[in-house]
Amino acid sequence: MIKLFITDLDGCISTPFKTPEWDLLSQIRRLNEQSSHDMAVPSLSICSGRPFPYVEAVAQWLGITNHVVFESAGVFELASNTIKLHPSFDDEAELQVRELKQWLNNEIVPLDDNFIIEFTKKMDAGIIHLDTEVIQEIYPRIKEYVSDNYPRFEVHDTDVSINIVLSENNKRTGIHQLCEIMDLSPDEVAYIGDSSGDIPGLKFVGKPFAPKNAAESVKREAEVLDGEVTKAVLEAYRQIIRENRKKLAAAG
Repeated sequence: MIKLFITDLDGCISTPFKTPEWDLLSQIRRLNEQSSHDMAVPSLSICSGRPFPYVEAVAQWLGITNHVVFESAGVFELASNTIKLHPSFDDEAELQVRELKQWLNNEIVPLDDNFIIEFTKKMDAGIIHLDTEVIQEIYPRIKEYVSDNYPRFEVHDTDVSINIVLSENNKRTGIHQLCEIMDLSPDEVAYIGDSSGDIPGLKFVGKPFAPKNAAESVKREAEVLDGEVTKAVLEAYRQIIRENRKKLAAAG
Protein backbone atom coordinates (compact mmCIF):
# COMPACT_ATOMS: atom_id res chain seq x y z
CA MET A 1 0.00 0.00 0.00
CA ILE A 2 1.20 3.52 -0.76
CA LYS A 3 1.72 5.50 2.45
CA LEU A 4 3.45 8.60 1.05
CA PHE A 5 2.79 10.54 -2.16
CA ILE A 6 5.64 12.84 -3.21
CA THR A 7 5.27 15.46 -5.91
CA ASP A 8 7.72 17.52 -7.91
CA LEU A 9 6.88 21.23 -8.26
CA ASP A 10 7.56 22.80 -11.68
CA GLY A 11 5.64 20.91 -14.35
CA CYS A 12 3.61 19.02 -11.74
CA ILE A 13 2.15 21.13 -8.95
CA SER A 14 2.28 24.23 -11.15
CA THR A 15 3.51 25.62 -14.44
CA PRO A 16 6.65 27.70 -13.88
CA PHE A 17 6.04 31.44 -13.63
CA LYS A 18 2.29 31.14 -14.23
CA THR A 19 -0.58 31.60 -11.79
CA PRO A 20 -1.28 28.29 -10.01
CA GLU A 21 -4.63 26.52 -10.44
CA TRP A 22 -5.80 27.30 -6.95
CA ASP A 23 -8.97 25.19 -7.08
CA LEU A 24 -6.98 22.07 -7.96
CA LEU A 25 -4.39 22.85 -5.30
CA SER A 26 -7.19 23.22 -2.75
CA GLN A 27 -8.46 19.75 -3.67
CA ILE A 28 -4.96 18.32 -3.26
CA ARG A 29 -4.64 20.06 0.09
CA ARG A 30 -7.96 18.60 1.27
CA LEU A 31 -6.83 15.09 0.37
CA ASN A 32 -3.60 15.64 2.28
CA GLU A 33 -5.59 16.80 5.31
CA GLN A 34 -7.81 13.70 4.98
CA SER A 35 -4.71 11.50 5.34
CA SER A 36 -4.63 12.27 9.07
CA HIS A 37 -7.76 10.16 9.68
CA ASP A 38 -8.17 7.97 6.56
CA MET A 39 -5.75 5.05 6.14
CA ALA A 40 -6.39 4.85 2.39
CA VAL A 41 -5.09 8.39 1.84
CA PRO A 42 -1.31 8.76 1.88
CA SER A 43 0.16 11.92 3.27
CA LEU A 44 1.81 14.37 0.89
CA SER A 45 5.39 15.58 0.53
CA ILE A 46 7.57 17.42 -2.01
CA CYS A 47 10.83 16.58 -3.72
CA SER A 48 11.97 19.44 -5.93
CA GLY A 49 15.13 20.85 -7.43
CA ARG A 50 13.89 24.35 -6.69
CA PRO A 51 15.47 26.35 -3.83
CA PHE A 52 14.32 26.19 -0.22
CA PRO A 53 12.12 29.35 -0.05
CA TYR A 54 9.87 28.20 -2.89
CA VAL A 55 9.54 24.63 -1.60
CA GLU A 56 8.78 25.87 1.92
CA ALA A 57 6.07 28.22 0.61
CA VAL A 58 4.33 25.55 -1.49
CA ALA A 59 4.46 23.12 1.44
CA GLN A 60 2.48 25.68 3.44
CA TRP A 61 -0.08 26.10 0.63
CA LEU A 62 -0.68 22.35 0.60
CA GLY A 63 -0.84 21.93 4.37
CA ILE A 64 2.14 19.58 4.38
CA THR A 65 3.46 18.57 7.80
CA ASN A 66 5.94 15.95 6.59
CA HIS A 67 9.56 16.69 5.80
CA VAL A 68 10.06 18.03 2.26
CA VAL A 69 13.05 18.03 -0.10
CA PHE A 70 14.55 21.10 -1.80
CA GLU A 71 17.46 21.26 -4.27
CA SER A 72 16.89 17.53 -4.85
CA ALA A 73 18.47 16.35 -1.57
CA GLY A 74 18.18 19.04 1.09
CA VAL A 75 15.61 18.10 3.75
CA PHE A 76 13.43 20.66 5.53
CA GLU A 77 11.35 19.75 8.59
CA LEU A 78 8.40 22.12 8.82
CA ALA A 79 7.53 21.29 12.43
CA SER A 80 10.91 22.35 13.81
CA ASN A 81 11.86 24.75 10.98
CA THR A 82 15.20 22.99 10.50
CA ILE A 83 17.27 22.19 7.42
CA LYS A 84 19.53 19.19 6.88
CA LEU A 85 21.98 19.04 3.98
CA HIS A 86 23.19 15.68 2.71
CA PRO A 87 26.75 14.73 3.87
CA SER A 88 27.89 14.42 0.24
CA PHE A 89 27.73 18.21 0.06
CA ASP A 90 31.21 18.60 1.51
CA ASP A 91 33.71 21.49 1.39
CA GLU A 92 34.93 20.49 -2.06
CA ALA A 93 31.39 20.36 -3.44
CA GLU A 94 30.56 23.74 -1.91
CA LEU A 95 33.64 25.28 -3.53
CA GLN A 96 32.79 23.76 -6.90
CA VAL A 97 29.21 25.01 -6.74
CA ARG A 98 30.55 28.53 -6.23
CA GLU A 99 32.86 28.05 -9.22
CA LEU A 100 30.01 26.79 -11.38
CA LYS A 101 27.79 29.72 -10.42
CA GLN A 102 30.60 32.09 -11.34
CA TRP A 103 31.09 30.35 -14.69
CA LEU A 104 27.37 30.57 -15.47
CA ASN A 105 27.39 34.24 -14.53
CA ASN A 106 30.47 35.03 -16.63
CA GLU A 107 29.95 32.80 -19.66
CA ILE A 108 26.22 32.08 -20.03
CA VAL A 109 24.27 35.01 -18.59
CA PRO A 110 25.88 37.56 -20.98
CA LEU A 111 24.57 35.55 -23.96
CA ASP A 112 20.98 36.64 -23.33
CA ASP A 113 19.54 39.41 -21.16
CA ASN A 114 16.76 37.08 -19.98
CA PHE A 115 18.98 34.50 -18.27
CA ILE A 116 18.63 34.51 -14.49
CA ILE A 117 20.87 32.74 -11.97
CA GLU A 118 18.94 30.92 -9.22
CA PHE A 119 20.85 32.88 -6.63
CA THR A 120 19.19 31.38 -3.54
CA LYS A 121 20.49 27.87 -4.27
CA LYS A 122 23.20 26.47 -2.01
CA MET A 123 23.92 22.88 -3.07
CA ASP A 124 23.69 23.24 -6.84
CA ALA A 125 23.93 25.82 -9.60
CA GLY A 126 20.88 26.72 -11.65
CA ILE A 127 19.98 29.06 -14.45
CA ILE A 128 16.53 30.08 -15.71
CA HIS A 129 15.19 31.32 -19.04
CA LEU A 130 11.48 31.47 -19.90
CA ASP A 131 12.07 30.48 -23.55
CA THR A 132 12.35 26.68 -23.82
CA GLU A 133 14.17 26.95 -27.18
CA VAL A 134 16.92 29.00 -25.55
CA ILE A 135 17.24 26.42 -22.76
CA GLN A 136 17.51 23.60 -25.30
CA GLU A 137 20.10 25.52 -27.30
CA ILE A 138 22.42 26.24 -24.37
CA TYR A 139 21.99 22.91 -22.56
CA PRO A 140 24.61 20.95 -24.58
CA ARG A 141 27.26 23.61 -23.93
CA ILE A 142 26.66 23.57 -20.19
CA LYS A 143 26.53 19.78 -20.07
CA GLU A 144 29.83 19.46 -21.97
CA TYR A 145 31.59 21.99 -19.73
CA VAL A 146 30.43 20.27 -16.55
CA SER A 147 31.31 16.80 -17.87
CA ASP A 148 34.81 17.94 -18.81
CA ASN A 149 35.56 19.87 -15.62
CA TYR A 150 33.33 18.71 -12.76
CA PRO A 151 32.95 14.91 -12.72
CA ARG A 152 31.07 14.92 -9.40
CA PHE A 153 28.18 16.83 -11.00
CA GLU A 154 25.42 16.04 -13.50
CA VAL A 155 23.25 18.36 -15.58
CA HIS A 156 19.45 18.27 -15.95
CA ASP A 157 17.09 20.48 -17.91
CA THR A 158 13.44 21.49 -17.67
CA ASP A 159 11.39 23.68 -20.00
CA VAL A 160 12.67 26.80 -18.25
CA SER A 161 15.85 25.86 -16.40
CA ILE A 162 19.16 24.04 -16.37
CA ASN A 163 20.35 22.57 -13.07
CA ILE A 164 23.90 21.45 -12.26
CA VAL A 165 23.49 18.94 -9.45
CA LEU A 166 25.96 17.00 -7.33
CA SER A 167 25.48 13.43 -8.59
CA GLU A 168 25.17 12.07 -5.04
CA ASN A 169 22.51 14.72 -4.37
CA ASN A 170 19.94 13.70 -6.97
CA LYS A 171 16.26 13.03 -6.27
CA ARG A 172 16.86 9.37 -5.48
CA THR A 173 18.94 10.59 -2.53
CA GLY A 174 16.24 13.04 -1.51
CA ILE A 175 13.45 10.47 -1.58
CA HIS A 176 15.65 7.89 0.14
CA GLN A 177 16.11 10.33 3.01
CA LEU A 178 12.35 10.83 3.30
CA CYS A 179 11.90 7.05 3.42
CA GLU A 180 14.46 6.75 6.22
CA ILE A 181 12.95 9.60 8.22
CA MET A 182 9.41 8.23 7.90
CA ASP A 183 10.44 4.56 8.26
CA LEU A 184 9.00 3.61 4.88
CA SER A 185 10.22 1.26 2.17
CA PRO A 186 10.43 2.67 -1.38
CA ASP A 187 7.59 0.30 -2.36
CA GLU A 188 5.30 2.28 -0.03
CA VAL A 189 6.02 5.55 -1.84
CA ALA A 190 4.63 7.14 -5.02
CA TYR A 191 6.33 9.99 -6.87
CA ILE A 192 5.28 12.17 -9.80
CA GLY A 193 7.85 14.03 -11.91
CA ASP A 194 8.17 15.51 -15.37
CA SER A 195 11.82 16.25 -16.22
CA SER A 196 15.12 14.39 -16.50
CA GLY A 197 16.11 15.28 -12.95
CA ASP A 198 13.12 13.29 -11.69
CA ILE A 199 14.18 10.00 -13.27
CA PRO A 200 16.43 8.81 -10.38
CA GLY A 201 13.51 9.32 -8.00
CA LEU A 202 10.99 7.68 -10.30
CA LYS A 203 13.19 4.59 -10.62
CA PHE A 204 13.50 4.36 -6.83
CA VAL A 205 9.85 4.40 -5.72
CA GLY A 206 7.19 1.71 -5.90
CA LYS A 207 4.69 3.82 -7.85
CA PRO A 208 6.15 6.28 -10.40
CA PHE A 209 3.88 8.72 -12.27
CA ALA A 210 4.42 11.24 -15.06
CA PRO A 211 2.01 13.95 -16.24
CA LYS A 212 1.09 14.14 -19.92
CA ASN A 213 3.42 17.15 -20.28
CA ALA A 214 6.48 15.20 -19.08
CA ALA A 215 9.59 14.71 -21.21
CA GLU A 216 9.61 11.53 -23.29
CA SER A 217 12.56 10.15 -21.30
CA VAL A 218 10.48 10.49 -18.13
CA LYS A 219 7.40 8.84 -19.64
CA ARG A 220 9.47 5.70 -20.29
CA GLU A 221 10.07 5.36 -16.53
CA ALA A 222 6.57 5.98 -15.18
CA GLU A 223 2.84 5.52 -15.58
CA VAL A 224 1.73 8.37 -17.83
CA LEU A 225 -1.44 10.15 -16.75
CA ASP A 226 -4.13 11.74 -18.90
CA GLY A 227 -3.86 15.13 -17.22
CA GLU A 228 -1.16 17.77 -17.35
CA VAL A 229 0.57 19.58 -14.48
CA THR A 230 -1.72 20.07 -11.43
CA LYS A 231 -4.56 17.99 -12.90
CA ALA A 232 -2.15 15.08 -13.21
CA VAL A 233 -1.06 15.37 -9.56
CA LEU A 234 -4.70 15.27 -8.44
CA GLU A 235 -5.38 12.37 -10.83
CA ALA A 236 -2.45 10.39 -9.41
CA TYR A 237 -3.49 11.12 -5.82
CA ARG A 238 -7.04 9.87 -6.47
CA GLN A 239 -5.77 6.76 -8.25
CA ILE A 240 -3.51 5.90 -5.32
CA ILE A 241 -6.42 6.30 -2.91
CA ARG A 242 -8.68 4.03 -5.00
CA GLU A 243 -5.99 1.35 -5.14
CA ASN A 244 -5.30 1.65 -1.41
CA ARG A 245 -9.01 1.22 -0.62
CA LYS A 246 -9.14 -1.97 -2.68
CA LYS A 247 -6.11 -3.36 -0.82
CA LEU A 248 -7.60 -2.47 2.56
CA ALA A 249 -10.90 -4.08 1.61
CA ALA A 250 -9.14 -7.24 0.41
CA ALA A 251 -7.22 -7.42 3.68
CA GLY A 252 -10.51 -7.44 5.55
